[in-house]
Amino acid sequence: MAERVNVYLDSSALFAGIWSSAGGGRMILKLGEAGAIQLLIGSQVLSEVENALRNKAPSLLGLLTLLLEKSEVRVVPPPNQSTVHLVQRFVERPGDVQVCAAAVESGALFFVTLDQQHFLNNQLLRENLPIQIGTPGDFLSWFRTHLP
Repeated sequence: MAERVNVYLDSSALFAGIWSSAGGGRMILKLGEAGAIQLLIGSQVLSEVENALRNKAPSLLGLLTLLLEKSEVRVVPPPNQSTVHLVQRFVERPGDVQVCAAAVESGALFFVTLDQQHFLNNQLLRENLPIQIGTPGDFLSWFRTHLP
């Protein structure tokens, strides 16, 4: 069997996957559950999503735990300083720097986000990092074309 594609989710993509049962974020979680891809997040992403759910929809905290477990999401370690410095050349917000650097170091082929301002519309970032960046829909389109 071919090695699974590593996919890093930021907090916006993970939150969308929990919030909506029909969107691209949830489909990515289902692909993780099916073992078709390896889902990765950083501890900061997990913390951000937990806080957002506590504030917006505390009833979904249990679903978060269930989906993370079923999808076999792996929490990656914090990034090292050299990767942080690389990402700082293209991203200003410290929290976004940490998330993006963790994605780069995680070994993910694809960084899934819904953050237009800091990631998706950041052409310099997209051109200079060794990872593809896109929305859940972008990833799903890419994945369909790369199925064995």
